[in-house]
Amino acid sequence: MALIEAIKYNGNSTEFVWKFPSEDLKLGAQLIVNHSQNAFFVKNGVICDEFNEGRYTLKSANIPILNKLVNIPFGSKSPFAAEVWYVNMVTKLDNKWGTIKPILLEDPQYGIVVPVRAFGQYGFKIIEPKNFLHTIVGTLKSFTSLQITEYFNGKLLSAISTILGKAIVQNKISLTQIAAFQDDLSEICKKSISDEFLKYGLEIVDFYFMSINIPENDTSLIKLKEAKELSMRINTVGKDVYQMDRSFDVMETAAENEGSAGSMINAGLGLGAGLSLGNSMGNQFNQAGNNLNTNPSTPPPIPNQKKFFFVVNGVHSQPFLLSDLPKLISEGMVKQETLAWTEGLQDWVKASEIEEIKKLFSQTPPPIPK
Repeated sequence: MALIEAIKYNGNSTEFVWKFPSEDLKLGAQLIVNHSQNAFFVKNGVICDEFNEGRYTLKSANIPILNKLVNIPFGSKSPFAAEVWYVNMVTKLDNKWGTIKPILLEDPQYGIVVPVRAFGQYGFKIIEPKNFLHTIVGTLKSFTSLQITEYFNGKLLSAISTILGKAIVQNKISLTQIAAFQDDLSEICKKSISDEFLKYGLEIVDFYFMSINIPENDTSLIKLKEAKELSMRINTVGKDVYQMDRSFDVMETAAENEGSAGSMINAGLGLGAGLSLGNSMGNQFNQAGNNLNTNPSTPPPIPNQKKFFFVVNGVHSQPFLLSDLPKLISEGMVKQETLAWTEGLQDWVKASEIEEIKKLFSQTPPPIPK
């Protein structure tokens, strides 16, 4: 077999590790290492020497480590056997990743478990070629970028699942808003995954999410959207007002049913409507009375028409008459600690501190338990 005169890289652009096909070398041969490459002499599985980019003439005089490799230690053309490995140090950016199965995550705001899919892209490069050759390659003759991504795919997806779960819980990110946090999550994932890659002599150059989504037809997503809509409605109108609105909806639905129960509820709704109409007419009469006050011959307003205001979810309510308050108290809309105001007060006080209302708390029965 002819002895090798020149040793140079002949792999393709996808190969990050490539083994020179012959082990029959000789002193005086030319070793050529291209830009962004490292070459290694390996004997019996042991890395004996490393070469950066450049051209080298293999002589024991200028490469002392060759003394350990040469089989016949005399003559300028002495043959010796050794493996030559090339490692590419270029950066590969277009590595795609994606979840094969959805990641089950619990929304921290609404407590609904939702299947989340994610995919993106990352880049890597070899920064410690000797470490990479030791820990990854083994006895393979070449190692491509595809093999690297396949090797790390499991570690990558496992890390992403864990990081997403922790980040969502710790930062209380609703899954309905997760797309707005893709950049932040990308940075968190990159830092965590980089530690794993560094163990093998690799560096993550870039990492980002292209999409984090939930299947549109998934029932859990529908529930999540409904929960969000309900939360927005309650935040907008206030919890107490929302509960009252819901109770009216239930009563109206029941009143539509046939039978004595429906008739009784209809009667109750009629009574409630009458009370509401009475309050409305009373307010109109009060306003008319105020307009007539400009005439000295007009009699004064009907007594006991004092109006009371309450703070509900940070917003003051409409004015209520004293006759309205027993119902509000019994339904739990007005409590002793509820802030209240009426004419003659300089500031808001607790409802229990207003004499007219204070008496009602001892007279009104507690709310009916659910």
